[in-house]
This record gives sequence, C-alpha cells and structure tokens, in this order.
Amino acid sequence: MSDKDKDKDKREVLHVGIDLGTSRSSISASNGQRHVVESYVGWPLDMVARKVLKKSVLVGREALDNRSMLDLHRPLEQGLIKEGSEKDDAAVRELLWNLLSLVGVSRDNRDTVKVRAVVGVPAEALRVNKQNVRKAMQGAVDSLLIVSEPFAVAYGLEALLHSMIIDLGAGTTDFCVMNGRLPSEEEQRTLPQAGDWIDEQLLRLARARYPEASISIHMVRTWKEEGSFVGNSKTPVIITAPVAGKPTQLDITNEMRQACEGILPPMIESMFDLLSRVQPDYQEKVRNNIIVSGGTGLIRGLGPRLEQELQALGGGKVKVVKDPVFVGSDGGLAIALDAPEEDWERLTS
Repeated sequence: MSDKDKDKDKREVLHVGIDLGTSRSSISASNGQRHVVESYVGWPLDMVARKVLKKSVLVGREALDNRSMLDLHRPLEQGLIKEGSEKDDAAVRELLWNLLSLVGVSRDNRDTVKVRAVVGVPAEALRVNKQNVRKAMQGAVDSLLIVSEPFAVAYGLEALLHSMIIDLGAGTTDFCVMNGRLPSEEEQRTLPQAGDWIDEQLLRLARARYPEASISIHMVRTWKEEGSFVGNSKTPVIITAPVAGKPTQLDITNEMRQACEGILPPMIESMFDLLSRVQPDYQEKVRNNIIVSGGTGLIRGLGPRLEQELQALGGGKVKVVKDPVFVGSDGGLAIALDAPEEDWERLTS
C-alpha cells in the first residue's frame, strides 16, 4: 500500500443515509446532522436574474421561491433520476452536493473525510436507474450501498420481522414485506399512484369545477399537504385562488376527496396480493403490523380506511408514521452503520 493510500485510510469516516425523493430529499449523518430540502434546482435565466439572485445555482426552497427567475428543474421523477437531460443530471449532482454540504462535506474538504452513503430507491427500481444513482454519486462519496426505500424505512424502525411497509412518497408508493431477512423482489412492489398523481388529479378536477380560476400545480401541492383526506371530512376544504385577478375563496372538498381516494384501489390490491404471498402461518402477524410512512401517508383517514379494507381478510392493524421526514434517511444511516465491509461498493472519483 502506498503512503498516499495509507493517508486516505486514516481519513475520518462519515456514514450517511440519503433519501432521494421526488418532492423532498433528506440526509442523516453519523455526526448527528439531519437535514431535508425540496428536490428543486434552478439556474438564473439571464444576466438580470443573476444580478438579482447573486448566485449561480439555487437549491431547495430557495429555488422554488425564486422559480420565476430560474431555469427550474425537479430532477427526480417517480423517485428516480430523470434520463436524457444534461441539466437534470447536473441538477441531481447539485442536489446531492447540497445535502452533503449540510452535514459538513464539501468539494473542498472531500480529501479529509471518507464518505459511506446508503441511498434509497423505489422498490422495483430497474438496474439502469440504479446505475444513474451510481453516476450521480461519483466523486461525492467513497462507498455506496443502494437499497429499496421501504426496506430502509423498515430497518430504521426495526420492523424487520412479520411486517409490511407501505411508503407513500411524491413519485411512488412502495411496498415491502419483511420476514427477518433481506426482502426478495417478490416481496416488494412499486406503484406510480402517489403524491404527484394526486396533485395532477386535483389540478384537473379543480380547473374543471372552477374554469375561471387561475390555479397552478404548486398551489395544488400546498392545498393537498394542508387538506388531504379520504372518507368523510368534518370541515370543508376551502382554498383561495385568483379569479379575474381577485383572491377568491373556493370549496374543493369533493375534488380533494376524489383525488386522494383515487390511489386507494391499486394500493389495496397490492397490499392484498403481497399478504396472500406471505406464508399462511405468518399472514395474521403481518396483517397486524402494517406501517404506512412517507409524506403522502399523512392523508387524513388513510390508516383507518386501510384497516377497514383489511376486514375482508380477517382484520388488521395499520400504524401511520406521524413524522416521516427523516424515516427513510435515518433507516439508511442505520444500514450504513451496520453494513459489513463486503456489502459496500467502492466508487472511484
């Protein structure tokens, strides 16, 4: 081993778990730092925008708030890195470096710290999409481990035996059945019906009911986060949107319910199918240990509705993770700290 390699081996090791999300991305690090950012990256559109913003690139909430001045990119689609666009590739790298900088890793000090990262991807991510993650992480981390997002959630919650994780994000809904070992492909599912799908349905329904109103997808996302529900709502969902330039209160209660309940049929079908594949001896245990995580999992009434559907199989219990922001990245960090040396993939810069 050369002296240079020996010096590298003496570097401080930082373990991180990263949840690359379509809407938000989070990082949890072994130095105790945890951060979350919106998954948006933007570059100033022209010289005026550059003069106003005084930055060459903006990431997260700052990019979203200044989107009118930016070439704005949301580089993750259905929980995966978009393909075919150099700007989207660059946006993912900027997003990753931003996350790493928040826990103390920068392009300037990379030689002083050895970074081991566990990154979560959708349960049925194709090999090519995993390769895109590897490409994006090149030069940013030394060692990489790619796992399914619901498995990371299960590991972080220590729900490793006779459990089912349903992770509802913006881009995908991911399922994973845990049987005390690494889950097989047959024990995992990915659905495209998730938070973004609800946003698109709600936008369509709201515009159809109030064609004179000016409504954007960003407005709809905010309304959903504040007022989403399934079943019956005790209070109406009243929002404010411009009508002929005048802020106007509009009732979208029925539209909200219809959009949110649209994800239920495929979700219930996948839940039932995975339960039917569990060994008969353990099906009741899994039915009574279903965990819903992810931001979209916070839809009011979702847990009780799933329990109601489980009555058809003899009943079950559904627990909703009330603070899902870091559950994926915390799980990734837990995996990183426990993973044996042979599981890591070394990345060269």
